[in-house]
Amino acid sequence: YLIWGSTYLAIVFAIATMPPLFMAAIRFLIAGTVLYGWARLRGAPAPRPVQWAWATLLGALFFLVGNGTVVWVEQRLPSGLTALIVAMVAVWTALVEWFRPGGARPSGMVLTGIILGFLGVALLVLPTGGHQGGVDLTAVMLLMSSCLCWAFASVFSKNADLPASSPLTSGMEMLTGGVLLFLASVVAGEAGQFSFAAVTPKSWLAFAYLVVFGSLIGFTCFAFLLKATTPNKVATYGYVNPMVAM
Repeated sequence: YLIWGSTYLAIVFAIATMPPLFMAAIRFLIAGTVLYGWARLRGAPAPRPVQWAWATLLGALFFLVGNGTVVWVEQRLPSGLTALIVAMVAVWTALVEWFRPGGARPSGMVLTGIILGFLGVALLVLPTGGHQGGVDLTAVMLLMSSCLCWAFASVFSKNADLPASSPLTSGMEMLTGGVLLFLASVVAGEAGQFSFAAVTPKSWLAFAYLVVFGSLIGFTCFAFLLKATTPNKVATYGYVNPMVAM
């Protein structure tokens, strides 16, 4: 909760002088390489092709769409507001878990929380109508789509054919997600915009924080928890992150 809630502000500092998708791609490529190499050195067996296929799918949902959207949107929305909207991931996770084959129906309390979650986002967005000085509706809709993809990935992870080692799984997903983010960055024309000389010390420190704490520690804990408990319980970070981010 504490680490992921703090990453929203770290992203703001990092993308101040780095192209957003390019920054995210390098972040996850570095973290993924470290985790994958560390897990293999500790004796984790080489992943099978089907496990790489699952890692690629989850890497696309978690990092290309999920995190990539958040990083891009933070150019247009404050970090605290972004974290507040991303709290909807808890709502989407409950719904995806409900409607998947063999999924569990949420309790009355959970359904109440789902309704309140939608009302909360509506209260946040609708009064301004997206006019000048209001909330950017395009950014909000992109974040909502991002949350839905993250929820699908969280639920799929529970039964996906992935390695038993959480660091190895995280490393694989970060590597595949980082490659996809890099390709998206190239398509967006960001790679040519990056300049080492233009990056400030604050951005470098924020980038290092995102790699070490947000990725190596934070996402590895997240991947472990997806195996250890239910997706709905893991998704409760969405309700705590806004408080930390603010």
